[in-house]
Amino acid sequence: MPAEAVSLSSVAAPNQVVFVVDFGAQYAQLIARRVRELNVYSEIVPHTLTADDVEQRQPAAIILSGGPASVHVDGAPRLDPGIFDAGVPILGICYGAQLIAQQLGGTVGRNDQGEYGRTTFSASADRTASLLGSDVPSSQTVWMSHFDGITEVPSGFVSGGSTPNAPVAILECDERRIWGVQYHPEVVHTPHGTDLLRRFLYELAGCTPTWTMNSIIDTSVDAIRAQVGPGRAICGLSGGVDSAVAAALVHKAIGHRLTCVYVDTGLMRKGESDQVVETFQRSQGIELIHVRAGDRFFDRLVGVSEPETKRKTIGELFIRVFEEASGGIEDADFLVQGTLYPDVIESGTADAAKIKSHHNVGGLPDDLKFKLVEPLRNLFKDEVRRVGSELGLPDEIVWRQPFPGPGLGVRIIGEVTRERVAMLQEADAIVRAEIAEAGLEREIWQAFAVLADIKSVGVMGDERTYAHPIIIRAVTSDDAMTADWARLPYELLETMSNRIINEVDGVNRVAYDITSKPPGTIEWE
Repeated sequence: MPAEAVSLSSVAAPNQVVFVVDFGAQYAQLIARRVRELNVYSEIVPHTLTADDVEQRQPAAIILSGGPASVHVDGAPRLDPGIFDAGVPILGICYGAQLIAQQLGGTVGRNDQGEYGRTTFSASADRTASLLGSDVPSSQTVWMSHFDGITEVPSGFVSGGSTPNAPVAILECDERRIWGVQYHPEVVHTPHGTDLLRRFLYELAGCTPTWTMNSIIDTSVDAIRAQVGPGRAICGLSGGVDSAVAAALVHKAIGHRLTCVYVDTGLMRKGESDQVVETFQRSQGIELIHVRAGDRFFDRLVGVSEPETKRKTIGELFIRVFEEASGGIEDADFLVQGTLYPDVIESGTADAAKIKSHHNVGGLPDDLKFKLVEPLRNLFKDEVRRVGSELGLPDEIVWRQPFPGPGLGVRIIGEVTRERVAMLQEADAIVRAEIAEAGLEREIWQAFAVLADIKSVGVMGDERTYAHPIIIRAVTSDDAMTADWARLPYELLETMSNRIINEVDGVNRVAYDITSKPPGTIEWE
């Protein structure tokens, strides 16, 4: 039976929802987060959204995201024209604003030069733009990322301001309740961007800020109870915050009818298995089955080095072990997973190219006997942490750095062996310990070690060595959709390097990864 998933969007969404129409890139995800930060529930929907969809769901507002395409390109994504006449408040951002202008009879010109980065916006002298309101300065710094620009507004619209290379930086028609802005209010580089979004949501669209941690928990619990009914569920604990919060939510919903299965793949961080068992079995009082399956995973990974194959191999075996472990729970029809929204996006959607499959999204077998319960599927990591805190999970779980489902298997480049895992566990433990000692745990999104499938020449104790390098990866991020390499102090890097080389056998070199995301990903595989 194919896997069936339940998500907040399909079952547990509140009555009030803002649609964020995805025109590509990662703008939609960031906009959706900003809307939620203003305590309004948002959903990302494809640009193939129809007027009938809008009529059926009755969103409180619609935001059209930016995108990488030009409105002049053949096949460029467009919006169903009927949506403009649906009476729902609409805000277009960048590409979305240009689309409003073009589809409603205005003109989008090809500028002589683009406008990228910070620039100065000036409100129209004869009018205070409705989008801006009275509290926002008429001259302000904004963040631009466009080449085309609106040169003529549609009939019934007015221009609310301009920048040096965008003659129409805001267009609006209060009567039709349609507004557009050429710059990006969702990015932190636009200081008054949140004010603009707040005004659109609260004052122009009439949204109420009811999307809170308590409402997320209550709505999720109701959805879980509705789906599982009187049945039983199994949750796979990975040791990370995602599966932990998912387990806590489901336990709150169905209590003793949840059994957690911790599959010890042998690919976990040093000491992690003991901590998972201690936290959930003894501290949280959740029924836990501890399956020691390291030998099976190592045997299955012999000769496997291609990243996608590795992820799928680990994911499929993980499920098979699950099925075996749950054999004594014959009435368990549901499998709980800690899938997050960034996992879904990276695994590919209608408007986001596939970057890599996640074992809990693209690595599941088609004949999975369980129906999936994914209460975090539409949440970002920061929301998950807040939910975990509200549920009373300990800080060492809630603030644990993200850890991939396939474990250290995707932090070892090339074939995964017991020896390589042991080597990486020691190096990774040093990195994490020194980050903690420096007091940077809350500032760093992820910090870990990677073992490369190469060797290099070194000198240790006046003798030639030929050993592996360890790559240290540390990034800062808000949601894992984008990330920047962390500017760690040189002294800290030196300490980590010295300890790794001196304490981990088989390593003679340490490198630091200074690649951001994009163009790289946070994990190496």
